[in-house]
Amino acid sequence: MRPFKHPAASEFVLERVLYALSDPVRLEIVRRLAALGEASCSELDGGRPKSSVSHHFRVLRDAGLVCTRSVGTTHINSLRREEMNARFPGLLEAILSQPE
Repeated sequence: MRPFKHPAASEFVLERVLYALSDPVRLEIVRRLAALGEASCSELDGGRPKSSVSHHFRVLRDAGLVCTRSVGTTHINSLRREEMNARFPGLLEAILSQPE
């Protein structure tokens, strides 16, 4: 299994972050990760098809919001909160503080 690609914090693009968060499924994933700290893809899939979930995680990774690491055959995800706050101070907290 090849490692996932994650952009450096200096490569985060605001438009890409906002696009990633504009989808309700991806926003739900980010909110759940903020509450849980880290979780596997299956814990966050919400009963959706694997191909759909894979797409959503790729968009979140490409935007820099999520870090995915492999533990055996399981993918563990976490928010890149510190990097996101360093690049766009307060953005993630402002979004996560909004009512669902």
